[in-house]
Amino acid sequence: MALNSLLKAISPFEQIPTRSLTGRIGLFALCLTVATSLVHCWMNTFGVMMTIKMNAIHLGTLMAVTFLLYPAFPGSPRERPSIPDWILAGLSLFGMAYLLLVYNRLLDSNMEPLFMDLAVSVMTMAVLTEASRRSIGLPLTILSVIFLAYTRFGPYFPGLFAHRGFNWERIIVRMALTDEGIYGTTLTVSASYVFMFILFGSFLAATKTSEFFNDFAMALAGRFRGGPAKVSVVASGLMGTISGSAQANVATTGAFTIPLMKRIGYKDYFAGAVEAAASTGGIFMPPIMGASAFIMSSFLGLPYTTIMLAGFAPAFLYYLGIMFMVDLRAKKVGMKGLPKSELPSLRATMKDKGHMLFPLAFIMYMLIAGYTPLYSAMMGLLAIIVVSSLKKSTRMNFRAFINALDDGAKSSAPVAVSCAVVGFIVGAVGMTGLGQVIAMNIMRFSGGHLWIASVLCMVASLVLGMGLPSTACYIVTATIAAPAMQTMGVHPLAAHFFAFYFGTMSGVVPPVALTSFTAAGLAGAKPTKVAIVGLALASSGLILPFLFVYNPVLLLIDFSWSLFLFDFAIAALGIFALSVAFIGIWRSVTPMWERVLFFASGVALVNPVRDMRFGAIAAFAAVVALHWIMTRRRVRHA
Repeated sequence: MALNSLLKAISPFEQIPTRSLTGRIGLFALCLTVATSLVHCWMNTFGVMMTIKMNAIHLGTLMAVTFLLYPAFPGSPRERPSIPDWILAGLSLFGMAYLLLVYNRLLDSNMEPLFMDLAVSVMTMAVLTEASRRSIGLPLTILSVIFLAYTRFGPYFPGLFAHRGFNWERIIVRMALTDEGIYGTTLTVSASYVFMFILFGSFLAATKTSEFFNDFAMALAGRFRGGPAKVSVVASGLMGTISGSAQANVATTGAFTIPLMKRIGYKDYFAGAVEAAASTGGIFMPPIMGASAFIMSSFLGLPYTTIMLAGFAPAFLYYLGIMFMVDLRAKKVGMKGLPKSELPSLRATMKDKGHMLFPLAFIMYMLIAGYTPLYSAMMGLLAIIVVSSLKKSTRMNFRAFINALDDGAKSSAPVAVSCAVVGFIVGAVGMTGLGQVIAMNIMRFSGGHLWIASVLCMVASLVLGMGLPSTACYIVTATIAAPAMQTMGVHPLAAHFFAFYFGTMSGVVPPVALTSFTAAGLAGAKPTKVAIVGLALASSGLILPFLFVYNPVLLLIDFSWSLFLFDFAIAALGIFALSVAFIGIWRSVTPMWERVLFFASGVALVNPVRDMRFGAIAAFAAVVALHWIMTRRRVRHA
């Protein structure tokens, strides 16, 4: 019985429980989260301190928040933290304070640690591991511990994966006392860009902008056939610009759109699948891209603007594929849009809350104009406060302001923990040269063929990304899979987008399709069925990365308008052909042999080799002509 309870508690398939604190304990937690948000605003604007000290404050405070809000097990008390929770929260803050006090001395001694330094570092690493288990789940925690062990026990690993190993002191110093482990680049990005943009999203939510997105999407798409499903697609894309979490997108928009989809005739599993696929796309959606854009910028040494602009065309193609399938499905089952009486007025919606689009437009302008993401995020926050005050419907009172600061810190806690714990992976790869080993093995197994190497990296990214939050997912896949692609001659930006897309797609790829399982809970459908249909709807996300590799112009690499428009149009046609094949209807319901032809022509169109596209276009045109002829015959004989 006890074993079953433990397994259930650590299962990656279960929703991670959280506490809702009240009374004096709730007030204490509120003070901690608000103070954390204010300190981060200060650190990222006027505060001047060493990066590792800023990272220590970031991690220490948010780990303390984690232990107060996330119970150890589902059966643990939900109304208040337990005594061990308070102890762990205290140890989190103690580890932070200790590093702040002794780091200058460590620098002066050329990183020669005392026994106390090592002991506190080990404590911090242990506390971080437990925080990861609670807030992120078991998959990332186990993976990080395995990599940590790999640095010590390398001689015992087989074949090419063996290395000489390192002593514990060197490992501890590297992982917990330098900027090459848990306090490395990923946590720096989390403490700066990620936190500020999450806080930006919290302030938008406090002004009821999410309600505006839903109403706007309903007014825009609700009247068309399958309207609520199209609303889900549009609203999830809009929410993706401020959320950064597929599960959060599902919970926010799905609670509204899934019941609407079921009401107009969509099956429960299809409604859940639409929401899962659309919410996953929110991670691809610029400007934030699940916070991965900032980390990608740091990894590649490219301007953030370059990453953001490169993400627009792929995100549009992804959502275009979902929209095709939703529309065709609605046509197949004879669905209508919602009646006008049930739809919000677009004019009234824009008049009431339309001004809240300004902060989003403003921050996009700031980023494109070349201002730093940090400066843009801070100015965006100020814009929200100023613009929201113009209308009573969006104006924030003092309580809403405090709640926004509170939500920002709470939402940032699991992101900070995940960015810190993957430091074990990044540090281990740097110490052992594992990235080069994996790249060499992929090259050897692929025989020098890029398409084989791409398939191997796809499988690795999907497996490594299973059960991980989006930010940690990208870091892991970028550390392991992307270098292998670069070794094969792929452009670094295309290689990282490849790993990013496939890592993110693990959220809808069975068996660990966490996003689909979350949507299944809201839809009241079988999780496996939602996951399978969600994967079909999101299938464009499995095709696009191969196009990036062979035709990087889609990412604005070596850009020319003629090549970009050609590749974009061909990709759109291919996605449409595959949508017809999956759903089984266009002008009329297609028999299986027609679906096979559409599938074959779609695969030919999305073939990454540009020189073969003209034959693919001719094949697609022939299939379209045949379909129109057969449709006319079916109508004549009906």
